[in-house]
Amino acid sequence: MTHYIYLVRHGEQQDAEHGLPDGPLSPRGVRQAEAIADRLSGVPLDAVWHSPLERASETARIVAQRLPAIEPQPHALLFDCIPTGMEDDTPAVFEPFFGSVTDEEIEAGKAQMSDAVAEFLGRKSGDVHELLITHNFVIARFVTEVLGAPAWRWMTLNQANAGLTILAQKQSRPWTLITHNDLAHLPFEDRTGLPENTLV
Repeated sequence: MTHYIYLVRHGEQQDAEHGLPDGPLSPRGVRQAEAIADRLSGVPLDAVWHSPLERASETARIVAQRLPAIEPQPHALLFDCIPTGMEDDTPAVFEPFFGSVTDEEIEAGKAQMSDAVAEFLGRKSGDVHELLITHNFVIARFVTEVLGAPAWRWMTLNQANAGLTILAQKQSRPWTLITHNDLAHLPFEDRTGLPENTLV
């Protein structure tokens, strides 16, 4: 009996390079969403949850069009957030990142991710397959939690748009990272969301 969680970053956002906080998918983002839907077509999904933000909601709608047996549901614990702030063990090199982040945003992000970990990484009985369509930092924080890494390590993990990360937990065993940021379903020209020199 295994509990699987499939973590997918939303497709590329239209005009994301202009710094807009949210918006619809670009044409390439639509292709990315279609590709991840095809990739997951053989998975017996029990639930599909997504961030309420538009770019994640639209990704979920496209996945549902390709997989009509599923009914995606928005979940507030999957909002984009800042999972932690500067801690005693956070390398000083990351301090400039937090210069534009308020204490309130950090506290809200910490609380959200604490609840998200409790909600989604809680053991469920039987074979369970859940898809979470969410954001870069949220996925990174789930991965650091599963690996038992220092909380700040989410800052060193990046997910491409429509990249696939899979977590699994067998009965009475700890969570395992099966794959991280798998892009095999995306042609090279549709790989976005990572620094250019890492888009392989």
